[in-house]
Amino acid sequence: MSATETKSQVSISLADVMAARERLRGAIYYSPCAHSQMLSAITGQQIYLKLENLQMTGAFKERGALNRLALLTPEQAARGVVAASAGNHAQGVAYHATKRGIRSIIVMPLQTPLVKVTATRGFGAEVVLHGANYDDAYEEARRICAAEDMTFIHPFDDPAVMAGQGTIGLELIEQVPQLEAVVVPIGGGGLIGGIACAVKETNPNIKVVGVQTSRLPSMAVAVKEHQPVTIPAATTIADGIAVRRSGEVTLPVIERYVDEIVTVDEDEIASAILMLLEREKTLAEGAGAVGLAALLQKRTSLNGARTAVVVGGGNIDVTLLSRIIERGLVQDGRMIRLRITLLDKPGALSELTKLIAEHRVNIVDTLYNRAYYGVNLGNTTIDITLETRGREQVEELLAALNEGGFEHSRVV
Repeated sequence: MSATETKSQVSISLADVMAARERLRGAIYYSPCAHSQMLSAITGQQIYLKLENLQMTGAFKERGALNRLALLTPEQAARGVVAASAGNHAQGVAYHATKRGIRSIIVMPLQTPLVKVTATRGFGAEVVLHGANYDDAYEEARRICAAEDMTFIHPFDDPAVMAGQGTIGLELIEQVPQLEAVVVPIGGGGLIGGIACAVKETNPNIKVVGVQTSRLPSMAVAVKEHQPVTIPAATTIADGIAVRRSGEVTLPVIERYVDEIVTVDEDEIASAILMLLEREKTLAEGAGAVGLAALLQKRTSLNGARTAVVVGGGNIDVTLLSRIIERGLVQDGRMIRLRITLLDKPGALSELTKLIAEHRVNIVDTLYNRAYYGVNLGNTTIDITLETRGREQVEELLAALNEGGFEHSRVV
């Protein structure tokens, strides 16, 4: 199939998005789109954050789910719905199906974060944990759907779902004066497809940039090949966009409307999560932070634009968040672990801690050992984790250790 043929088969229109907005009115939170002076200064853009993490289910997914549910016939609603999801689509379907009195079964991969499984059950769905990844969960959901004669609610490859997500685009045009660009996460393409249609059909001069994780760039590959391609499985902290194959329905929309697709890696996503949390007091999951990560790393072709960044969701597992925070502190030089050799004599540790205290560095953890690390008899080694104000203070401390005659190395 040629690129021209693909682009002619677009499945949604601006009218579809506007009709979806009327169905969603009063049931979906009109999320804020706040200007960030700090992020604007760092990125060189005028940055506005579209905070979809503030939706009832913590993500944008409920827009598309509700629009699809609203289009069910009475007979379909009576039989119930089935969905496969890594978490956010699951919660959107569960919440709005329950509100409408519709039975829902959600199939989720076995490694889905507990916070998402618990929330989905809490919203009233029957949760089935199955398979190692989304693809396995999808196959099981399709099997259940056929066996029980229910309706399948696809997380992205459905015109009604795409139109529901596109209502974000209509809001962005209203919220950001003279909007010039929109940066959107990409998994299967439902979010960016809907937003791009709404934005481009309203103002074709607005640039639309998509962002994927470099571990699973399925849509970037599909656009290059002009057809969906199944790429190898991979793990990523951006589990909400961990899709191995782009949508058949979404791809033509993206080829027509999206100007650019870029990728970011895991550490860059983690840094963006930490930036949003620490500087903007905003909790984003990995998939919700990829747009900001792309701007922080200068991956896009945007230059000085008035740019809206979609923070798609905030449903992050707290154990993962704690690791991200700790790693971010290490990368920023605000946490360091040193292995220091001391004479095995009374007062040696006191001399070390006195030096550390003089430089206003805080000790977080210590591991004191004589038997390991291959030190000479008469010596001992201590692993010590320290909190600092940044790299400059670290360099000052290391220089003081050298001057004091303390043999040391960084533990990484």
